[in-house]
Amino acid sequence: MLVLSRKKNESIVVDDSIVITVVEIRGDKVRLGIEAPREVPIHRSEVRDAMAARSGENVENSSTSDTRVNVNNQAAPESATAENAAAE
Repeated sequence: MLVLSRKKNESIVVDDSIVITVVEIRGDKVRLGIEAPREVPIHRSEVRDAMAARSGENVENSSTSDTRVNVNNQAAPESATAENAAAE
């Protein structure tokens, strides 16, 4: 596991197509913004585990992903980015 330190509004780039940005830090919680192609499934680990347990399938091959939301927990438009969400 690679462990990196980031401050608010700093990002990590994965494979030139995924950008993970620290949007907010509150106590022991960190809010992340993730900018990725639509075809890349993004799940919280507990959601992924529940999906796997419910369906018995390999979740990595599933095309279903969590609803992408902005930092105000509203459904994000298809073109939303971490920077756009952080600015709202």
